[in-house]
Amino acid sequence: MFIGHYGVSYAIKAAQPRLPLWLLFLAVQIVDVAWAIFILLGIEKARIVPGITASNPFDLYYMPYTHSLVAAFAWSAAALLAWRFLTPASAGRMRAAWFVALAVFSHWLLDLVVHRPDLPLYDDRHKLGLGLWDWPATAFALETGLLFGGMWLYLRATRGASRVARIGPPVLGLVMLALQASVFFGAPPPNAAAGAVTALFAYFALAAAAFWLERKRTARMS
Repeated sequence: MFIGHYGVSYAIKAAQPRLPLWLLFLAVQIVDVAWAIFILLGIEKARIVPGITASNPFDLYYMPYTHSLVAAFAWSAAALLAWRFLTPASAGRMRAAWFVALAVFSHWLLDLVVHRPDLPLYDDRHKLGLGLWDWPATAFALETGLLFGGMWLYLRATRGASRVARIGPPVLGLVMLALQASVFFGAPPPNAAAGAVTALFAYFALAAAAFWLERKRTARMS
């Protein structure tokens, strides 16, 4: 799962307007940000095996610290506590913290749908995955539907006065769709480290784009 995660960001932003969209873009991908760093540090392991699934060449054979169910709960709890204790006291702060935690935990739930059985329940044991990556067209449609469904909720909940503000999110969505297509149907990276570096660049570039676009839109008054 890649761009589908961002649909959750948009949906939560629509429900919690005070949460920064760029932060939600990072929250839904924070375990993959950690995964990429851990791959580069040799803490977690992956390799490129073309054909291991029909749409993703990564053999994610060891990632207990980022993609186990226990780790997902731990990352989510850390996000909740960080928002609770590192942001100024305000009405609704705890509610917002739960939404940040939900954004983080949603990553594991959506990954479960597309991954082959490589998501451990704990440590490196009892691996799960429903394997939708073996049906690329269906997986691509799911990612697209999640992204643009969440974006639709966001656009309904906000307004943009300028042309850039109105067309910016859909244009960003099309760019993300092109990135997803390159992942599914393009050439695989030469190795896992190269894939990790590319992923890190994409995550932070998309968060920066969300930061820029969000400044051009405002919440609609109910």
